[in-house]
Amino acid sequence: MAQPVYNFPLQTSIPASKVEISVACRDLMNKDVTSKSDSVCVLYVCEFGSTNFVEFGRTEEIKDSLNPDFVKKFIIEYRFEEQQKLRFLVIDADSESSSIKKHDYLGEYECSLGELVSQGATTSPLRCKGSTQNCGSIIVRTEEVLACNDVLVMKLCGIKLDKKDTFGKSDPFLVFYKCNEDQSFTAVHKSEVIKNTLNPSWREMRIPVSSLCNGDVNRTLKVECYDWDSDGSHDLIGMFTTNVQELQQANSSFELKNPKKADKKKYVNSGVVKVEHVRMVKDYGFLDYIQAGVQMNFTVAIDFTQSNGHPSDPRSLHYINNVGLNQYATALQSVGNIIQDYDSDKMFPALGFGGKLPDGSVSHEFFLNLNPGNPFCAGIGGVMHAYQSAIRSVALWGPTNFAPVINHVARFAAAMRDGTNYFVLLIITDGVITDMPQTVQAVIEASYLPMSIIIVGVGNADFSAMELLDDALKGNESASEGQHRTAQRDIVQFVPLRDYLSLGDSHMVHARLAKAVLAEVPDQFLGYMRRHNIEPPKQRLAPQSISSGPPMPQPSVPQM
Repeated sequence: MAQPVYNFPLQTSIPASKVEISVACRDLMNKDVTSKSDSVCVLYVCEFGSTNFVEFGRTEEIKDSLNPDFVKKFIIEYRFEEQQKLRFLVIDADSESSSIKKHDYLGEYECSLGELVSQGATTSPLRCKGSTQNCGSIIVRTEEVLACNDVLVMKLCGIKLDKKDTFGKSDPFLVFYKCNEDQSFTAVHKSEVIKNTLNPSWREMRIPVSSLCNGDVNRTLKVECYDWDSDGSHDLIGMFTTNVQELQQANSSFELKNPKKADKKKYVNSGVVKVEHVRMVKDYGFLDYIQAGVQMNFTVAIDFTQSNGHPSDPRSLHYINNVGLNQYATALQSVGNIIQDYDSDKMFPALGFGGKLPDGSVSHEFFLNLNPGNPFCAGIGGVMHAYQSAIRSVALWGPTNFAPVINHVARFAAAMRDGTNYFVLLIITDGVITDMPQTVQAVIEASYLPMSIIIVGVGNADFSAMELLDDALKGNESASEGQHRTAQRDIVQFVPLRDYLSLGDSHMVHARLAKAVLAEVPDQFLGYMRRHNIEPPKQRLAPQSISSGPPMPQPSVPQM
């Protein structure tokens, strides 16, 4: 299910503790006919001084389970002097839509954060609006998060696991639990499923130590190994207990024991889990890199296709007047005003695509300022000026091809993979992608680079194809250098502008749009740095101009 942009509670200047909230449910209603509910818990908070609940976050989706133990936690600031009201809403996910209304309602629970903190753990019935039927229960546990930015990075493998499937081997996965003060256990991490093998090798895991043991390396951990079943009734292969201290020891291995087999005379174990490699690293945040001088490089690409309507027509999305901003200018200014603060020279390359240039050629990658040798504009004001000039000189044409502008920025990013620069491409468009196969391939290649792509949809067109792009990237492959590659990271975000225009007040439109558009960039940025083991520079980097970067193939520009 798609993840929305969350509205977080207002921050105060008074020091606050951070609290981790863990959620599990039992005996949920079953809303699916041929399977069980696919459960998600959504947390809402009522901001101080307000009567409205706003969404804070969502857990992961657990398929085919009426007794989910959610791994994803909510980290919230606890302020003793305020009453912080919370609402937990449990839903059965029925689609990829982020809209709650598109999913089945399973129940809800309201309380205050103070209540949860004072009790430590609570089990309460879920309430169903307008119904007295039993909706199941919710288990909420809280724990103060101590300051710890260590991350345990390890790779595990299984050896000679028990065979659980009748017509195959086993489909093993691991679940990690931390021990609570009352000796109960809370799930904190889950590995991927490896299909049809008794000797799995799981992907490298990155688990925050604060989540795993809250900084106490001797705190008991329980690790369970399951055989995955499509109906959610996973079979236990075996389990073992350990702690972070033991996991870090060289050549660690642990016998899996299944309690149901423990009394059998010849029973030894149900396999072994071995630590292939392990290391402790620091979990650097986005600001650690920015404050060390890593540059954010912003490029904008604007759609010049005919479907926008002739710029002289007041109904056109490119219509320019002295009264207000059109949708293209609104998106450009909203995002640009935020991201320009992270660019030292404030020189922004700006591109256009799908336009017919004054020389009669149609281009899907031209410099917006129509300068044959330099695409850079001085500040967002310069980009706005270039856009307003180009719309009077370039004829709207088509089709809507994204791949050329993606590849343009990717060439810069490919030359700067060392973590000193990160690139953000903002594509503003009104239409459906016409070069989908080429765009998918371009995005897959870009996912290996220090780069993010944001697509803002303007107008009232059907943007369902943007969801198809996301689906294509999740399951598609690209042929590169004779090999098939899949997307390494999720680097694309689509935001429809019309969802924010209804807010009315122009300042609110700009603020909420910028928040929605840029919300995922820090995590995408960190995803690249962590995957390539790039730490923030020890000494602050000197400001540099990306305009003096690698030689670039020249896109189409008009003959002046």
